[in-house]
Amino acid sequence: MAAYVKTLHEDFDSALARIETGIMSGSLSATLESKSDFHDGYSRCSVRVFERYSWLGSNRVSLSVTLFQGQSGEVKLCAVASGGSQAMFYKINTFGEERFLDTLRRLF
Repeated sequence: MAAYVKTLHEDFDSALARIETGIMSGSLSATLESKSDFHDGYSRCSVRVFERYSWLGSNRVSLSVTLFQGQSGEVKLCAVASGGSQAMFYKINTFGEERFLDTLRRLF
């Protein structure tokens, strides 16, 4: 599992649009599997789950992305990639996860 956490200094909606467009255009096999959006007063949270095929690992990897904005206005980003290993008890190939996460890292 690979993770990326960052505070963004930009508009919530712009960041979310950049994530969706950037991930989907970053791989021919990328799909948006699920999404949820929550609002409560000043707080907002959006969750996106993407998948793509990893040629090197010969499997699919997922990327879960969460954006959160509270009353302070700061936009927090947390992304976790998983599923890139073929081993039963330990991970021997996480290259696909890192590459998928790199697609997001390049956006910010």
